[in-house]
Amino acid sequence: MFTGIVEDLGEVEAIDHQGDFARIYVRSSVVTSDARPGDSICVSGVCLTVTGLFGGSPLSSIGEAARPPKPPRGFTADVMGETLRHSSLKSLSPGTKVNLERSVRLEDRLGGHLVQGHTDGTGTIQSRTSHADWDVVRVSLPASLARYVVHKGSITVDGVSLTVSGIEDDWFEISLIPETLKRTTLGAKQPGDEVNLEVDVIAKYVEKLTGGTR
Repeated sequence: MFTGIVEDLGEVEAIDHQGDFARIYVRSSVVTSDARPGDSICVSGVCLTVTGLFGGSPLSSIGEAARPPKPPRGFTADVMGETLRHSSLKSLSPGTKVNLERSVRLEDRLGGHLVQGHTDGTGTIQSRTSHADWDVVRVSLPASLARYVVHKGSITVDGVSLTVSGIEDDWFEISLIPETLKRTTLGAKQPGDEVNLEVDVIAKYVEKLTGGTR
């Protein structure tokens, strides 16, 4: 479980395609500072399991001069074919920037909203309008997700918890403050770019409990 508050802007260092899945190498000294294999990290809205850490250095051997180990510079994660097909991770390449967040701890503040890292679909940036202190970004809204998105409700875009500031049947808008523009990939996304979308899970539970089909 995550909150949609991005901790670091990481970078894809390498991708190893292996049949129907890919192993990605993501550089970030922030999210790897206390990471272990098996931990969950949200990568641009997709929950992935850490399979290994790379970089850094081991503890000094007996007889060597004492020196602190260097922390890992990144982590590896396996991305299944299903995830590649239904998320923007299929477009990753070395040098691609990604939003990163470690899983939330029970004692953490819930600064955003409850995010599972289970992408419901993808949208496309339709337009962005810059203002003095913020940008308004319009994103296409798949018909299958439209019923879960409401004005002033929460939505996750590429792993970022955001408030819907405008909506129509086939698009929604988000208003991005300077901090979001600076610290996440949304600052550089342009019309035509694909983004991962996750709707508020509470809406899906309500639909099922009230006789919906999900």
